[in-house]
Amino acid sequence: MLNITHNKLHEKVDLLQYASGKKVFKERSRKYFNRFLISFGVILIIVLFLPWTQTVAGKGYVTTLTPEQRPQTIQSPIPGRIERWYINEGDFVEKGDTILHISEIKNEYFDPQLVDRTGDQISAKESSKRSYENKIQSLNNQVKALLQEKRLKINQAENKLQQSNLKFRSDSIDLEAAKTNLAIAETQFERARMLNEEGLKSMTDLENSRLKLQEVQAKKVSQENKVLAAKNDIINSEIELNRLEAEYQEKISKTQSDRSSAESAMFQTRADISKLETSYANYDKRRGLYYILAPQDGYINKAIKAGIGESFKEGEPLVGIMPSNYELAVETYVAPIDMPLLHVGESVRVQFDGWPAIVFSGWPNSSYGTYGARIVAIENFISANGKYRVLLAPDEDEYAWPSEIKIGSGASTLALLEDVPIWYELWRQLNGFPPNYYSPADAANTKATEK
Repeated sequence: MLNITHNKLHEKVDLLQYASGKKVFKERSRKYFNRFLISFGVILIIVLFLPWTQTVAGKGYVTTLTPEQRPQTIQSPIPGRIERWYINEGDFVEKGDTILHISEIKNEYFDPQLVDRTGDQISAKESSKRSYENKIQSLNNQVKALLQEKRLKINQAENKLQQSNLKFRSDSIDLEAAKTNLAIAETQFERARMLNEEGLKSMTDLENSRLKLQEVQAKKVSQENKVLAAKNDIINSEIELNRLEAEYQEKISKTQSDRSSAESAMFQTRADISKLETSYANYDKRRGLYYILAPQDGYINKAIKAGIGESFKEGEPLVGIMPSNYELAVETYVAPIDMPLLHVGESVRVQFDGWPAIVFSGWPNSSYGTYGARIVAIENFISANGKYRVLLAPDEDEYAWPSEIKIGSGASTLALLEDVPIWYELWRQLNGFPPNYYSPADAANTKATEK
């Protein structure tokens, strides 16, 4: 009863008259009870100082260690229609085995001889390219011949010009001689005329001097005509030289233009051949895609597109496959507040769903049915569920994981942190503090080894 009055019940009622009172207030029972309380208190104090391993709990599922070992779907890179299945769900297939056969649904690929016809087009274009190459070679030879002919004609014209210059110089010298003879003849005629007037020369001598003077004058005029003709020959030779230069330049330019046109056509033919070869390779590769092959050894899980004649687009999943060779791993998720406590290389205990286990989170060595693992990767970006993804691999120093575990089954994880006394852990839990932040030595060594 509550002591809310001054009336003391035990003074008015004798409790020893009751059987329970006799047992409780018996001197011997009280002594045993006091010993029990003292022993319990001592044990409790001792227990409070026992080591306790701090843990970070997570929930995840079984997966594989590497991405290529995980379940995958097989897609077709081209659209098509299912024609025939060669496997059943649950069958084991080896790498390269045919899974199904598909056919085309695009009209530009319906021709069954599309690859052969494309090859014929390439052969025709190759012949056209060789024809252009022969034409270019012929035009090159023609240009060389024109250049050689031009050089000879120019040399001939230059020689003729040189001859005209020499003839002009010769005629000019003869003209100067004729002028000198004319001057002499005029002097002689004047002397003969004066002597005739003085009576020292006869009229006959005077007429002979006059006749000689007229002959020299005629030779001078004739020589002047020759000089003018020689000068005209020089001009004609220069004109001929320019004409030959222009004529052969025109012929050579026309031939070079034809060669450039042939080269342009040849380059276009090469481009067409390159396009056709690309199309040929694409068509040939596409023809090999009509049979969907197994990318690796594994088991067929499910046919996603099942019907014969069912059409699909490129990239659509057709069938699911589970690789036969894989290494188990656990993909677990931890809260953001616990993520800084985890380090690559740390030890983790794993409990698999459906596998019997007795777990003591603070005493992992006393747990039963849990398996050892180590952290191999920690995601640096938060997942869609608001937690961080951590990948665990089996610990080689621990017992091997059960072979009966299947990929996709659930798993609970306990990441092992620092060892602390039990009283400290109780105080931390009551106050809602996170586990101790620390960097374990094995994790530091792992990082150093990776670097």
